[in-house]
Amino acid sequence: MAAEAAGPAGPGTGSGGGTGLTDLPGELLELILCCDVLGAADIGRVSCTCRRLREACQPRGKVWRERFRLRWPSLLKYYSHSDSVSWLEEYKARHNAGLEAQRIVASFSKRFFSEHVPCDGFSDIETLGCPSHFFEDELMCILNMEGRKGLTWKYYAKKILYFLRQQNILKNLKEYLQRPTERQSFLEGAVLIDQYCNPLSDICLKSVQAQVDDITDKVRKVLRTKNPRHPSLASKAGEVLIPEVELQRQVLDAMNCVLYEQLKYKGNELDYYNSLNSYIHQVLIRRTGIPISLSVLYLTIARQLGVKLEPVNFPSHFLLRWCQGKEGSTDIFDYTYIDAFGKGKQLTVKECEYLIGHHVTEEFYGVVTSKEVLQRMVGNLLNLGKRESTDQSYQLLRDSLDLYLAMYPDNVQHLMLQARLYFHLGIWPEKVLDILQHIQALDPSQHGAVGYLVQHTLEHIERRKEELGPEVKHRSDEKHKEVCFSIGLIMKHKRYGYNCVIYGWDPACMMGHEWIRNMNVHSLPHGPHQPFYNVLVEDGSCRYAAQENLEYNSEPREIPHPDIGRYFSEFTGLHYLANTELEIRYPEDLELTRATVQKIYSSGKEYLCNTWNDDWNLAIPGVSQSIMEARC
Repeated sequence: MAAEAAGPAGPGTGSGGGTGLTDLPGELLELILCCDVLGAADIGRVSCTCRRLREACQPRGKVWRERFRLRWPSLLKYYSHSDSVSWLEEYKARHNAGLEAQRIVASFSKRFFSEHVPCDGFSDIETLGCPSHFFEDELMCILNMEGRKGLTWKYYAKKILYFLRQQNILKNLKEYLQRPTERQSFLEGAVLIDQYCNPLSDICLKSVQAQVDDITDKVRKVLRTKNPRHPSLASKAGEVLIPEVELQRQVLDAMNCVLYEQLKYKGNELDYYNSLNSYIHQVLIRRTGIPISLSVLYLTIARQLGVKLEPVNFPSHFLLRWCQGKEGSTDIFDYTYIDAFGKGKQLTVKECEYLIGHHVTEEFYGVVTSKEVLQRMVGNLLNLGKRESTDQSYQLLRDSLDLYLAMYPDNVQHLMLQARLYFHLGIWPEKVLDILQHIQALDPSQHGAVGYLVQHTLEHIERRKEELGPEVKHRSDEKHKEVCFSIGLIMKHKRYGYNCVIYGWDPACMMGHEWIRNMNVHSLPHGPHQPFYNVLVEDGSCRYAAQENLEYNSEPREIPHPDIGRYFSEFTGLHYLANTELEIRYPEDLELTRATVQKIYSSGKEYLCNTWNDDWNLAIPGVSQSIMEARC
């Protein structure tokens, strides 16, 4: 189209005497070529028609820059106006990175379907030949695809993006730790921990600092009403510490007024062990936290207003200290201690002991470094990670171990914990061997535990090499005749009321005797000798449910489970479609699911009850009419 507009002879008038495209002024020509209805292929063809259009579409010009902006607007933040950029080459590089990202994401389902944590595949990503931000941008495009399709792609794109961002954050953390202590901001350290544990959230130091600055401005307004000449109101306040104790007290009083009275910040006593209390961006959103996270916020605001507070690694309750005597004093009684968790209350040494209920030695009143503050923050997350019960991947424990070992790479205790965790999860066996070798070099006395794990890890590697293909379950097999439900159906648990989706089934309970006893399976009318189903539950858990406890859901809806994309490619509105890997394992379920859904939801609730009764009688004969009526 563009080539025809240019005319066969290039510039000049056409046969009708009109003005050709190439006769237009340069600015107008660029404006036309920047039109969003034209694609990259159109611009490429246009630039091949004549010299004038080739010059208008030069690689470093406005046309290709606009093409790049229209296609990938979020990437422009990586360029400045002063950069001399070949936008054509950048366009090609981003396009190729997109193709590579799609190839890798598509390969993950086939390669890692049976692994809860697809660790080994990330080695492909570490050797990418394209800028990481291009690769990440394509992953974000996959995650932001509209609709209920592409669930498997979104699932693996999310895992890959999680890994990539964590790697970058870990590099930033290591760089942070190498700086001189005076250049290690407590707030920045807290943000890095937050980012590593929440790599898919939009968290950056700039936005967190802006929120802290906003609180600081509110404190200044309060200060201005109390003391219009207060030095903290000066334009360069914070760069110079305020020497007078009384002026410092005025700042702290104003801070307490703003934080605890106006903004209603408070210690989270009711939900103390929630990991959100440790993430600084969540503290700012929810206005609650634990002692250490609130102390970091309190300390940062005070220093911006010229008051030097110092962190105190007090046992069981993190505190800040404020010097009342000579600066740098080693006498613990020269300090007032501040409890940011307790609305900024100022404490004496004796009151600090009352706070935790026992006496402590003087060393616990000493100031700690930013690295030690981060160590305690990560230690809190480690303890929370050990308490996890619903997350089968132990993500928080793995993340906090990564952070701790980034700060203390030779800590034998945590290296052993990491090796045991990976061994327990059955992931990264080669890395487990590397960790164990490192432990043995650091502490030869660990040879017993190391030897045990090495032996069993090598056995795991050998078993993995000998693994056959996936087990395939055919509905037509005689032993499966009593299995009523199929993969992808939205069900409801009759006893507990939760909504779930089936992603696997067994003709009878396949769990061990201990599980059967603990779950009291023998109390069911048909005990373990009935089909059992693997289900993803709306609360994020995975459960193993007896057939007699499940019923069709009369109002099917999406199940918000983090692993939904691992098994399913699409939600149709009534049921889930198994992805290729799950369909291989249950090849006859898809058609049965479609037929079941069509019967159930095309004829209304009355048919739902009748169908359920018929299916139940076919599967487990002898059920009483009264029980069937109760189910309906």
